[in-house]
Amino acid sequence: MVDPPMTKAAKPQRPSRPARLPGDPDAATAIEQMVRVNQAGEYGAKRIYQGQLAVLGKSEAAPILTEMLAQEEQHLARFNEIAARRGVRPTVLEPLWHVAGFALGAATAAIGKDAAMACTVAVEDVIGEHYAEQSAQLGDDEADLRATIDAFRRDELHHRDVSLKAGAEQAPGYEVLTAAIKAGTRLAIWLSKKI
Repeated sequence: MVDPPMTKAAKPQRPSRPARLPGDPDAATAIEQMVRVNQAGEYGAKRIYQGQLAVLGKSEAAPILTEMLAQEEQHLARFNEIAARRGVRPTVLEPLWHVAGFALGAATAAIGKDAAMACTVAVEDVIGEHYAEQSAQLGDDEADLRATIDAFRRDELHHRDVSLKAGAEQAPGYEVLTAAIKAGTRLAIWLSKKI
């Protein structure tokens, strides 16, 4: 009698399990909210860099800002594609983020190059935390989405680090400025997820 061939046991897949409390959305709705908020965030980031470049486009900061804008445009294109493929509607707040993102970028740039860099530090720090939380919730059933989020998180943290090296901490009122921008970014994340 011949023994049956050894088969490799299938590795159990870890499903996506967004943290849930009573009243929280189910997993499918939570994934939809992730895609919506990430698309909105990348759109807002694009507008921030466009606002900064409108003011600092001829300064020594222009090459850094242009490179960051190009990456945000790539991120946005990817989340636009994911949203379209999954049938996820964009946030209804997109017109607000269109104006607010540009205004934040232009206002911080008007203070100076260091304030523009401080803005990037604050926003990208919050986005790095946000993407890390999302990645931890995604299982093997959402491996592609998790890989996208992880890759974009690395880019966002790189933007933060470049901005720190470019003088962000020299901005007037750095601690107050970054705290306010972080609070605004967290609010924008919460609103874009829900609305």
